[in-house]
Amino acid sequence: MTTAIENPKVVSRAEWLAERKELLAEEKKLTRMRDALAQKRLELPWVKVDKEYSFDTPQGKKTLADLFQDRSQLIVYHFMFGPGRGEGCVGCSFYSDHGDGALQHLEQHDVSYVAVSRAPLAEIEPFKKRMGWKFNWVSSFGSDFNYDYHVSFSKEDMAKGKLYYNFSMQDVSSEELPGTSVFYKDENGDIFHTYSQYARGGEGAIGTYQFLDIAPKGRNETGRGNLGDWVRHHDRYNSGGFVQPDGRYQSEEKPEVKVEEQQEEKSETCCKH
Repeated sequence: MTTAIENPKVVSRAEWLAERKELLAEEKKLTRMRDALAQKRLELPWVKVDKEYSFDTPQGKKTLADLFQDRSQLIVYHFMFGPGRGEGCVGCSFYSDHGDGALQHLEQHDVSYVAVSRAPLAEIEPFKKRMGWKFNWVSSFGSDFNYDYHVSFSKEDMAKGKLYYNFSMQDVSSEELPGTSVFYKDENGDIFHTYSQYARGGEGAIGTYQFLDIAPKGRNETGRGNLGDWVRHHDRYNSGGFVQPDGRYQSEEKPEVKVEEQQEEKSETCCKH
């Protein structure tokens, strides 16, 4: 984006330093709050996973236990990629660019990372190759996994109106929504669900946002979390087009809509993490 910053407040170095120190005090407070919240997250109780799940992988059928590989912790990213979509959600792809970069560090810290989508493996593999990602990506096609973790919804469920997402009943405009679920496997092979987050809950893993938040223009979005304003698949920047509310990229120009219609659309988009 090339919009200019109009009428910035310009002060002396001494005035800037005084205001920066005030902000630093708030930043330190936030850091301490974040540390305390992280500790509470670790203290959450666990739920044993008794249900058997099967996934299609390039190496054949795998169970949830198999996805841990030789590690005790597993992070599952629920990637929005339903059957027949052709390519993955733009917002999920943005997130996955960062997950892929962290892979070597996670694996050295006893954590396996895997993406799970309902699209068949034959649809996932070409898109993964196109994006150049190395993380494991498996298909839950034909499995209850995505439905049990409340990131996929059947057409029958969609017709009912409000659905359970992000731990509450709410309006859902897409059959696929993003999220992250975390599991632990003990020495006996028992698996426990320890944590899940949805919507903007996973935003902290998006390193690009952390950089933009300290840049002069910030995120430069029409609303917090409206990444569809500017994010594209990383091989499509400067290609025009737009992102639909369900995360799909469209190559043609976006039709003109009234401001109030734009705001309503933004409120429903799956890319609004």
